[in-house]
Amino acid sequence: MTLAAVLFGIAALGGLALAAIRLRGREIPPLALALVHGAFAASGLVALIVAVLRTTTDDLARIALGVFVLAALGGFVLFAFHLRRRALPVPLVLGHGLIAVVGFVLLLVAILGRG
Repeated sequence: MTLAAVLFGIAALGGLALAAIRLRGREIPPLALALVHGAFAASGLVALIVAVLRTTTDDLARIALGVFVLAALGGFVLFAFHLRRRALPVPLVLGHGLIAVVGFVLLLVAILGRG
């Protein structure tokens, strides 16, 4: 789960940069940054899935996984806007980020609660 947290943390930095670019008025942030953000987030999601399936985890880690799946769905929708060169809807950007932050906090609490 620690690997997942590190990967999600790196993805969060890219997500913050993407959100800041969008909130500053640029309708479509750089595709390269979006791809790197998505790659780290997807890697974190896979790492978390593996951790939840292969180890004994508490319910909080499983809930974090579900929340991250919701965030990923929002990310896919945002990426579809990106590929069609449409302005990313600010409410969707903020909602995606908020859901991901909730998942990250839940994951950190699950990790810290193990020790």
